[in-house]
Amino acid sequence: MAKHQILGRQGEVLAATWLQAKGFVILEVNWRHSYYEVDIIASLGEVLHFIEVKTRRNKKFGEPEESVSKRKMLHFITAGAAYHAQHPQWTRVQYDVLAILMPRGEAAGYYFIEDVYL
Repeated sequence: MAKHQILGRQGEVLAATWLQAKGFVILEVNWRHSYYEVDIIASLGEVLHFIEVKTRRNKKFGEPEESVSKRKMLHFITAGAAYHAQHPQWTRVQYDVLAILMPRGEAAGYYFIEDVYL
């Protein structure tokens, strides 16, 4: 597995732990539909959250959340809509981005952007 993939998996584990500490219930991790994926699907109260996780070691290439392109968001929303079609009991759905900065030897920093739209 490449270094960036290892970092990404570490970030997803940290994200799930952080979200659970905030009261989220993790329903799915790395849920796939066709060619698309949702990193984390979770619920908080009556809201279903589709969460894209972006993890970086430093800001050399910008903030982690800046790497979520319009194309990535379209794929993310497509996958989320497919999940929602399979689970129509959810009346409130939200798309979020959780950016994690993990500098070596330091505590991770979290930036949660809720209700992201194009």
